[in-house]
Amino acid sequence: MKKRGRRRWLPVALGPAVVLGLVLCFGGGAWAESSQLVGNPDFALAGEQGLPARWSLWTPGWQPASCSVRREADGLRIDGTGRPYAVGGVWQKLTEVKGGQAYAIEATCRARAIPSPLQSLLVRLIWTHDGKPLHPAGMLIRGPSPARTEAGGSPQDLRFADVLVAPEEADGARLSLEVKWPRGGSVCWRRVSVCPCAAPPPRKVKIGTVFLRPRNSTPEKNLELFCRQIDAAAELGLDVVCLGEAITMVGTTKGAGDVAEPIPGPSTRRLGQAAREGGLWVVAGLTERDGETVYNTAVLIDRKGQVAGKYRKVHLPREEWNKGITPGHEYPVFQTDFGTVAIQICYDWFFPEADTIFALHGAEIIFAPTWGNTLPDEEGRVDGETVFRVRARDNGVYLIPSVYDGNSMVIDPMGRILASNQGREGVFWAEVDLSRREPLRWVGYWRSIGPRHRMPATYGPMVAEP
Repeated sequence: MKKRGRRRWLPVALGPAVVLGLVLCFGGGAWAESSQLVGNPDFALAGEQGLPARWSLWTPGWQPASCSVRREADGLRIDGTGRPYAVGGVWQKLTEVKGGQAYAIEATCRARAIPSPLQSLLVRLIWTHDGKPLHPAGMLIRGPSPARTEAGGSPQDLRFADVLVAPEEADGARLSLEVKWPRGGSVCWRRVSVCPCAAPPPRKVKIGTVFLRPRNSTPEKNLELFCRQIDAAAELGLDVVCLGEAITMVGTTKGAGDVAEPIPGPSTRRLGQAAREGGLWVVAGLTERDGETVYNTAVLIDRKGQVAGKYRKVHLPREEWNKGITPGHEYPVFQTDFGTVAIQICYDWFFPEADTIFALHGAEIIFAPTWGNTLPDEEGRVDGETVFRVRARDNGVYLIPSVYDGNSMVIDPMGRILASNQGREGVFWAEVDLSRREPLRWVGYWRSIGPRHRMPATYGPMVAEP
């Protein structure tokens, strides 16, 4: 079999077109002078009522909850004036926006004593047509991240940076700098820019899942059967394929202790051979033995056939803990050449916390080797298919179950089923673009909204021991 070459995609924030656009726009130069859409980007020009020129004040409907906003020598300062849950900010109408054009957006600020800059500091862009918003929530600009350079700087210095492509019908935009619940802290916005730039490339990846349930089999035969599915996935040109849970045990007379082995070990070597020959990534469920301890484990194998990571199943049903299997205690994510991924195993899908943690750690795709089911709802009872779709939607991730009952599927971040075996055996796949940011109808793009709207300080009962 011909080996496929490794493909690489750079994240939007680090792509060459993005970096060049931000340097030319934010760093100065001819392009910045001629193409900057933001008026008074560094707040240097004074306007009325203590505000910078060209910027307008926005306040909440309940005026006593307003932040204090004032122009100072080093920028635009916003604080809560003693109210921990104050809100407020400034906005500016942008003209000369061209539909279909990409724009590099960047903002810098210095935060002081704000407990959660992610929750409290927002840079928002709302595309408009004839002055009307195309989406009420617009898009939050990625960030904040540390703005320190090799030359130094303060850890309080933060940066927002992103590239957005204007919808074809857009002819303007509204840019806002927002503060939500500073809780005794303050922020000084230093500079903001919006400049045309080259559009970032798509991050396309072909994701596959397998439906195969061996019967009257042996561990050795199972391994070969699943390696044939890896071969088939390679023939389809896939980047990654997900196999089922405990693939050396399903359909045999063996128990977990009989098939448990080290990782790396014999099974990962055979799976690695298939992955290497096919030039793709593989996720597979195995039974791991580590000394005298047995785990239900799934491995991630890279295009070179090496074990790139493993996940030990955290949530164990009765059928596992009463056989002496030990739970895992971590929720790792793994970097691949196409994106950030995580793995859950079967019974984990009953617990929403697992996928939430994976998403908060940056997972874009969650693979789910699953013995149990993705059956459709019956008689009004929610079953596996609906739950998997909701988990994907709740966390804004692609979710890829490979099951033995129901359907193996590729589910997108909106909960849509992109691929399903529909009762057939084999490999089923879809090509997706990880750079796509599809907003919910009124909430906005959930991957950026959800983490900011969580209230972890109120979740104490969830993490208390039962």
